Amino acid sequence: MAVFEVNDIVQALRDVRGEWRDSQKRSREPRGREFPSRDALAQIVEQLKGALFPMRLGPPDLHHESEDFYVGHTLDAALQGLLAQARLELAYVTRHDPRPESEIEHQAEGAVREFAAALPGIRRLLDSDVLAAFQGDPAARSVDEVLLCYPGVLAMIHHRLAHKLYRLGLPLLARIVSEIAHGQTGIDIHPGATIGAGFFIDHGTGVVIGETAEIGERVRVYQAVTLGAKRFPTDEHGNLQKGLPRHPKVEDDVVIYAGATILGRVTLGRGATIGGNVWITTDVPAGASVTQASLQNARVVVP
Repeated sequence: MAVFEVNDIVQALRDVRGEWRDSQKRSREPRGREFPSRDALAQIVEQLKGALFPMRLGPPDLHHESEDFYVGHTLDAALQGLLAQARLELAYVTRHDPRPESEIEHQAEGAVREFAAALPGIRRLLDSDVLAAFQGDPAARSVDEVLLCYPGVLAMIHHRLAHKLYRLGLPLLARIVSEIAHGQTGIDIHPGATIGAGFFIDHGTGVVIGETAEIGERVRVYQAVTLGAKRFPTDEHGNLQKGLPRHPKVEDDVVIYAGATILGRVTLGRGATIGGNVWITTDVPAGASVTQASLQNARVVVP
Protein backbone atom coordinates (compact mmCIF):
# COMPACT_ATOMS: atom_id res chain seq x y z
CA MET A 1 0.00 0.00 0.00
CA ALA A 2 1.42 3.36 -1.04
CA VAL A 3 2.07 6.01 1.61
CA PHE A 4 1.52 9.65 0.62
CA GLU A 5 3.13 12.55 2.45
CA VAL A 6 0.18 14.92 2.65
CA ASN A 7 1.06 17.17 5.58
CA ASP A 8 2.63 19.87 3.39
CA ILE A 9 -0.34 19.73 1.02
CA VAL A 10 -2.79 20.06 3.90
CA GLN A 11 -0.89 23.13 5.13
CA ALA A 12 -0.81 24.64 1.62
CA LEU A 13 -4.54 24.08 1.17
CA ARG A 14 -5.16 25.74 4.56
CA ASP A 15 -3.16 28.75 3.38
CA VAL A 16 -5.13 28.96 0.13
CA ARG A 17 -8.43 28.78 2.03
CA GLY A 18 -7.24 31.52 4.34
CA GLU A 19 -6.28 33.77 1.42
CA TRP A 20 -9.71 33.23 -0.15
CA ARG A 21 -11.56 33.95 3.09
CA ASP A 22 -9.54 37.11 3.63
CA SER A 23 -10.22 38.32 0.07
CA GLN A 24 -13.95 37.69 0.56
CA LYS A 25 -13.95 39.30 4.02
CA ARG A 26 -14.97 36.08 5.71
CA SER A 27 -14.09 34.90 9.15
CA ARG A 28 -11.10 32.59 9.50
CA GLU A 29 -12.94 30.90 12.35
CA PRO A 30 -16.46 30.17 11.10
CA ARG A 31 -18.82 28.66 13.63
CA GLY A 32 -19.94 26.00 11.17
CA ARG A 33 -21.29 25.68 7.68
CA GLU A 34 -22.02 29.17 6.38
CA PHE A 35 -24.11 28.44 3.30
CA PRO A 36 -26.63 25.91 1.98
CA SER A 37 -25.80 22.34 1.03
CA ARG A 38 -26.41 21.07 -2.50
CA ASP A 39 -26.69 17.50 -1.20
CA ALA A 40 -29.27 18.50 1.41
CA LEU A 41 -31.33 20.35 -1.19
CA ALA A 42 -31.18 17.39 -3.59
CA GLN A 43 -32.67 15.20 -0.84
CA ILE A 44 -35.33 17.84 -0.04
CA VAL A 45 -36.38 18.05 -3.69
CA GLU A 46 -36.69 14.26 -3.88
CA GLN A 47 -38.94 14.36 -0.81
CA LEU A 48 -41.03 17.16 -2.32
CA LYS A 49 -41.40 15.24 -5.59
CA GLY A 50 -42.67 12.27 -3.62
CA ALA A 51 -45.11 14.45 -1.68
CA LEU A 52 -46.39 16.05 -4.90
CA PHE A 53 -46.75 12.75 -6.82
CA PRO A 54 -46.77 10.03 -4.15
CA MET A 55 -48.03 7.11 -6.23
CA ARG A 56 -45.64 7.78 -9.10
CA LEU A 57 -42.56 9.47 -7.62
CA GLY A 58 -42.93 8.16 -4.07
CA PRO A 59 -41.65 4.83 -2.71
CA PRO A 60 -42.32 1.73 -4.83
CA ASP A 61 -44.19 -0.09 -2.04
CA LEU A 62 -46.63 2.74 -1.27
CA HIS A 63 -50.35 1.86 -1.23
CA HIS A 64 -53.30 4.22 -1.64
CA GLU A 65 -54.49 3.71 1.93
CA SER A 66 -51.12 5.01 3.19
CA GLU A 67 -50.88 7.90 0.75
CA ASP A 68 -51.87 10.75 3.09
CA PHE A 69 -49.69 9.43 5.91
CA TYR A 70 -46.70 9.22 3.58
CA VAL A 71 -47.32 12.71 2.17
CA GLY A 72 -47.64 14.24 5.63
CA HIS A 73 -44.54 12.53 7.01
CA THR A 74 -42.44 13.27 3.93
CA LEU A 75 -43.61 16.85 3.62
CA ASP A 76 -42.81 17.58 7.25
CA ALA A 77 -39.28 16.21 6.82
CA ALA A 78 -38.78 18.19 3.61
CA LEU A 79 -39.99 21.45 5.15
CA GLN A 80 -37.85 21.02 8.25
CA GLY A 81 -34.84 20.46 6.01
CA LEU A 82 -35.77 23.42 3.85
CA LEU A 83 -36.09 25.63 6.92
CA ALA A 84 -32.53 24.76 7.95
CA GLN A 85 -31.23 25.62 4.48
CA ALA A 86 -33.23 28.88 4.42
CA ARG A 87 -31.64 29.91 7.72
CA LEU A 88 -28.21 29.31 6.23
CA GLU A 89 -28.93 31.39 3.13
CA LEU A 90 -30.36 34.31 5.06
CA ALA A 91 -27.45 34.29 7.52
CA TYR A 92 -25.03 34.05 4.61
CA VAL A 93 -26.39 37.06 2.74
CA THR A 94 -26.29 39.19 5.90
CA ARG A 95 -22.85 38.06 7.07
CA HIS A 96 -21.35 41.53 6.52
CA ASP A 97 -24.29 43.20 8.27
CA PRO A 98 -25.41 40.65 10.85
CA ARG A 99 -29.02 40.60 12.03
CA PRO A 100 -30.43 39.06 15.20
CA GLU A 101 -30.95 35.32 14.94
CA SER A 102 -34.58 35.81 15.89
CA GLU A 103 -35.10 38.03 12.84
CA ILE A 104 -33.47 35.49 10.52
CA GLU A 105 -35.54 32.71 12.07
CA HIS A 106 -38.75 34.68 11.61
CA GLN A 107 -37.99 35.41 7.95
CA ALA A 108 -36.90 31.83 7.21
CA GLU A 109 -39.95 30.30 8.88
CA GLY A 110 -42.30 32.70 7.10
CA ALA A 111 -40.79 31.91 3.71
CA VAL A 112 -41.02 28.15 4.25
CA ARG A 113 -44.64 28.41 5.47
CA GLU A 114 -45.55 30.37 2.35
CA PHE A 115 -43.69 27.88 0.18
CA ALA A 116 -45.60 25.00 1.77
CA ALA A 117 -48.93 26.74 1.21
CA ALA A 118 -48.07 27.15 -2.47
CA LEU A 119 -47.50 23.42 -3.09
CA PRO A 120 -51.10 22.58 -4.15
CA GLY A 121 -50.93 25.35 -6.77
CA ILE A 122 -47.54 24.09 -7.93
CA ARG A 123 -49.02 20.60 -8.29
CA ARG A 124 -51.82 22.01 -10.49
CA LEU A 125 -49.30 23.81 -12.69
CA LEU A 126 -47.26 20.63 -13.02
CA ASP A 127 -50.38 18.69 -13.97
CA SER A 128 -50.88 21.17 -16.81
CA ASP A 129 -47.26 20.67 -17.91
CA VAL A 130 -47.63 16.88 -17.88
CA LEU A 131 -50.86 17.08 -19.87
CA ALA A 132 -49.25 19.45 -22.39
CA ALA A 133 -46.40 16.99 -22.92
CA PHE A 134 -48.79 14.08 -23.36
CA GLN A 135 -50.99 15.96 -25.81
CA GLY A 136 -48.05 17.47 -27.67
CA ASP A 137 -46.01 14.33 -28.27
CA PRO A 138 -47.48 11.55 -30.43
CA ALA A 139 -44.90 9.15 -28.98
CA ALA A 140 -46.28 9.57 -25.45
CA ARG A 141 -48.49 6.63 -24.45
CA SER A 142 -49.69 7.91 -21.08
CA VAL A 143 -49.41 10.81 -18.68
CA ASP A 144 -47.62 8.46 -16.30
CA GLU A 145 -44.93 7.77 -18.90
CA VAL A 146 -44.51 11.51 -19.36
CA LEU A 147 -44.07 12.15 -15.64
CA LEU A 148 -41.70 9.25 -15.11
CA CYS A 149 -39.55 9.60 -18.21
CA TYR A 150 -39.53 13.05 -19.80
CA PRO A 151 -36.57 15.31 -18.95
CA GLY A 152 -38.62 18.41 -19.76
CA VAL A 153 -41.13 17.48 -17.07
CA LEU A 154 -38.35 16.81 -14.55
CA ALA A 155 -36.87 20.22 -15.35
CA MET A 156 -40.26 21.85 -14.83
CA ILE A 157 -40.80 20.15 -11.46
CA HIS A 158 -37.53 21.68 -10.31
CA HIS A 159 -38.35 25.01 -11.92
CA ARG A 160 -41.81 25.33 -10.37
CA LEU A 161 -40.30 24.69 -6.93
CA ALA A 162 -37.26 26.88 -7.55
CA HIS A 163 -39.29 29.79 -8.92
CA LYS A 164 -41.36 29.92 -5.73
CA LEU A 165 -38.21 29.94 -3.61
CA TYR A 166 -36.80 32.71 -5.81
CA ARG A 167 -39.94 34.80 -5.36
CA LEU A 168 -39.76 34.28 -1.59
CA GLY A 169 -36.31 35.85 -1.35
CA LEU A 170 -34.25 32.63 -1.33
CA PRO A 171 -32.42 32.94 -4.68
CA LEU A 172 -29.43 30.79 -3.71
CA LEU A 173 -31.62 27.85 -2.71
CA ALA A 174 -33.61 28.39 -5.90
CA ARG A 175 -30.50 28.40 -8.07
CA ILE A 176 -29.19 25.20 -6.51
CA VAL A 177 -32.53 23.45 -7.10
CA SER A 178 -32.48 24.60 -10.74
CA GLU A 179 -28.89 23.55 -11.29
CA ILE A 180 -29.57 20.05 -9.96
CA ALA A 181 -32.10 19.63 -12.78
CA HIS A 182 -29.71 21.27 -15.26
CA GLY A 183 -27.08 18.66 -14.43
CA GLN A 184 -29.58 15.81 -14.82
CA THR A 185 -31.34 16.97 -17.99
CA GLY A 186 -29.16 19.46 -19.84
CA ILE A 187 -32.05 21.97 -19.57
CA ASP A 188 -30.98 25.28 -18.04
CA ILE A 189 -33.90 27.33 -16.68
CA HIS A 190 -33.06 30.23 -14.40
CA PRO A 191 -35.38 30.19 -11.37
CA GLY A 192 -36.32 33.81 -12.00
CA ALA A 193 -37.97 33.00 -15.34
CA THR A 194 -41.77 33.30 -15.29
CA ILE A 195 -43.49 30.41 -17.09
CA GLY A 196 -47.24 29.98 -17.55
CA ALA A 197 -49.32 26.82 -17.38
CA GLY A 198 -49.08 24.04 -19.93
CA PHE A 199 -45.39 24.46 -20.79
CA PHE A 200 -43.85 21.62 -22.81
CA ILE A 201 -40.15 21.14 -23.48
CA ASP A 202 -39.74 18.32 -26.01
CA HIS A 203 -36.44 16.38 -25.92
CA GLY A 204 -34.94 19.30 -24.07
CA THR A 205 -31.16 18.98 -24.15
CA GLY A 206 -29.51 22.36 -24.61
CA VAL A 207 -32.56 24.51 -23.81
CA VAL A 208 -31.57 27.76 -22.07
CA ILE A 209 -34.12 30.15 -20.51
CA GLY A 210 -32.79 33.31 -18.88
CA GLU A 211 -33.65 34.97 -15.60
CA THR A 212 -36.02 37.67 -16.87
CA ALA A 213 -37.75 35.63 -19.57
CA GLU A 214 -41.55 35.74 -19.47
CA ILE A 215 -43.40 32.83 -21.06
CA GLY A 216 -47.15 32.62 -21.47
CA GLU A 217 -49.47 29.62 -21.45
CA ARG A 218 -49.43 26.55 -23.72
CA VAL A 219 -45.97 27.30 -25.11
CA ARG A 220 -43.97 24.48 -26.72
CA VAL A 221 -40.17 24.50 -27.00
CA TYR A 222 -37.82 21.96 -28.60
CA GLN A 223 -34.20 21.07 -27.90
CA ALA A 224 -31.34 23.59 -28.11
CA VAL A 225 -33.62 26.64 -27.96
CA THR A 226 -32.13 29.72 -26.31
CA LEU A 227 -34.13 32.53 -24.75
CA GLY A 228 -31.16 34.68 -23.88
CA ALA A 229 -29.84 38.20 -23.45
CA LYS A 230 -28.47 40.20 -26.37
CA ARG A 231 -26.30 42.55 -24.35
CA PHE A 232 -25.40 43.18 -20.73
CA PRO A 233 -25.75 46.81 -19.57
CA THR A 234 -23.02 48.13 -17.29
CA ASP A 235 -22.90 50.98 -14.78
CA GLU A 236 -20.49 53.92 -14.83
CA HIS A 237 -17.78 51.71 -13.33
CA GLY A 238 -18.15 48.99 -15.95
CA ASN A 239 -19.88 46.55 -13.61
CA LEU A 240 -22.76 44.46 -14.94
CA GLN A 241 -26.18 45.76 -13.93
CA LYS A 242 -28.08 42.81 -12.57
CA GLY A 243 -31.81 42.16 -12.57
CA LEU A 244 -32.75 44.36 -15.54
CA PRO A 245 -35.24 42.87 -18.07
CA ARG A 246 -33.02 41.48 -20.83
CA HIS A 247 -34.61 38.23 -21.98
CA PRO A 248 -37.51 37.54 -24.40
CA LYS A 249 -41.22 37.68 -23.72
CA VAL A 250 -43.10 34.75 -25.26
CA GLU A 251 -46.86 35.11 -25.46
CA ASP A 252 -49.46 32.30 -25.32
CA ASP A 253 -49.55 29.40 -27.81
CA VAL A 254 -46.10 30.00 -29.32
CA VAL A 255 -44.09 27.09 -30.75
CA ILE A 256 -40.29 27.35 -30.95
CA TYR A 257 -38.52 24.62 -32.92
CA ALA A 258 -35.10 23.12 -32.34
CA GLY A 259 -32.01 25.28 -32.37
CA ALA A 260 -33.79 28.65 -32.48
CA THR A 261 -31.99 31.50 -30.72
CA ILE A 262 -34.04 34.46 -29.47
CA LEU A 263 -32.02 37.22 -27.85
CA GLY A 264 -32.87 40.42 -26.02
CA ARG A 265 -36.07 41.91 -24.66
CA VAL A 266 -38.09 41.04 -27.75
CA THR A 267 -41.67 39.78 -27.90
CA LEU A 268 -42.86 36.67 -29.72
CA GLY A 269 -46.53 37.42 -30.38
CA ARG A 270 -49.37 35.08 -29.49
CA GLY A 271 -49.59 32.01 -31.72
CA ALA A 272 -46.29 32.67 -33.51
CA THR A 273 -44.27 29.76 -34.89
CA ILE A 274 -40.48 30.00 -34.79
CA GLY A 275 -38.68 27.63 -37.13
CA GLY A 276 -35.54 25.67 -36.38
CA ASN A 277 -32.11 27.30 -36.23
CA VAL A 278 -33.32 30.86 -36.78
CA TRP A 279 -31.71 33.82 -35.01
CA ILE A 280 -34.15 36.45 -33.75
CA THR A 281 -33.36 39.82 -32.18
CA THR A 282 -36.55 41.74 -33.08
CA ASP A 283 -40.22 41.38 -32.22
CA VAL A 284 -42.29 38.75 -34.03
CA PRO A 285 -45.97 39.64 -34.69
CA ALA A 286 -48.81 37.53 -33.34
CA GLY A 287 -49.57 34.58 -35.59
CA ALA A 288 -46.42 35.04 -37.67
CA SER A 289 -44.23 32.21 -38.92
CA VAL A 290 -40.45 32.68 -38.94
CA THR A 291 -38.60 30.18 -41.14
CA GLN A 292 -35.03 29.79 -42.31
CA ALA A 293 -34.88 29.84 -46.09
CA SER A 294 -31.11 29.43 -45.93
CA LEU A 295 -28.34 29.71 -43.40
CA GLN A 296 -27.99 33.39 -44.29
CA ASN A 297 -31.61 34.56 -44.59
CA ALA A 298 -34.74 34.37 -42.45
CA ARG A 299 -38.20 34.96 -43.86
CA VAL A 300 -41.19 36.14 -41.79
CA VAL A 301 -44.64 35.20 -43.04
CA VAL A 302 -47.56 37.12 -41.52
CA PRO A 303 -50.97 35.59 -42.21
